[in-house]
Amino acid sequence: MTDSRALINSALRTIRIEHDAIGALPERIDENFVQACQVMLACQGRIVVTGMGKSGHIARKIAATLSSTGSPAMFVHPAEASHGDLGMITGKDVVLALSYSGTTEELINILPLITRKGATFISMTGNKQSTLAQTADINLDASVTEEACPLGQAPTASTTVALVLGDALAMALLEAKGFTQEDFAFSHPGGRLGRRLLLKVKDIMKGGDLIPRTSTSTLLKDALFEISSKGLGMTTVVNERGQLCGVFTDGDLRRALDAGKDIRTTQLADVMSPNFKSVNQDAMAVEAARLMEDYRIYTLVVLDQQQQLAGIIRMHDLLQANVV
Repeated sequence: MTDSRALINSALRTIRIEHDAIGALPERIDENFVQACQVMLACQGRIVVTGMGKSGHIARKIAATLSSTGSPAMFVHPAEASHGDLGMITGKDVVLALSYSGTTEELINILPLITRKGATFISMTGNKQSTLAQTADINLDASVTEEACPLGQAPTASTTVALVLGDALAMALLEAKGFTQEDFAFSHPGGRLGRRLLLKVKDIMKGGDLIPRTSTSTLLKDALFEISSKGLGMTTVVNERGQLCGVFTDGDLRRALDAGKDIRTTQLADVMSPNFKSVNQDAMAVEAARLMEDYRIYTLVVLDQQQQLAGIIRMHDLLQANVV
């Protein structure tokens, strides 16, 4: 059985080596980094990120991070590029190629064709004297003094440094473009942040025939049937002119029963809540959630721009929509 101390020491050594490798990066955030950012900011096409093997996995992640933070990017496999995918790259694109050795054959083979297309070529290598670094328009230094792999073979510290350097590029571009939370939400409509920043009350409220409706003269027993049939735990109450004048909720029912009201003879006008909380249908859904949390209620009346009844929204609806 492997000694537990040996396992822990191995893990700590790996973390230390990769920590030190990242710690050496700041001194390399220099004019080359600035030029790379400027070229990417001016890019009229896409940022094409490419790499083989483990560098390819890092390249895919960098492309995904760039795309989700306002810099349209895509990954192109260098081997597939030689068999048709090179057609994805245009002269308006910027190509970012990852290769620690700087001698990856699949990248070297397509380099002349990328140059002929007129695309700007940026390399990220661990060898500034390599073919890739020397041929590139801009080279980013991603070198490390040692890999965490005790055999010195498996890319470990080098891929970590490349990933961090890619994140540094993406975040520098994000800030330079003034990329906002709302912009991020549009790139992530399925995520919680996207839902919070994009969904409006009218997108998730219950409207039309789903709205429970009663009048001030409705008897309490009939109101209970309306509440039960619509399943929202409340009903809206309108006056003889059809104007919304109150709501009747489960809480109002408990208070009415505690007061000894007869459900067969009591009208809603006598037990409804005339002062109710509402939200506009064009408000963000997160605003409805805030109102519910502030007032410790679970249902809000939704009004349109003319202050007319438009729907009902519940905390349950907000939870289902992943807003809260």
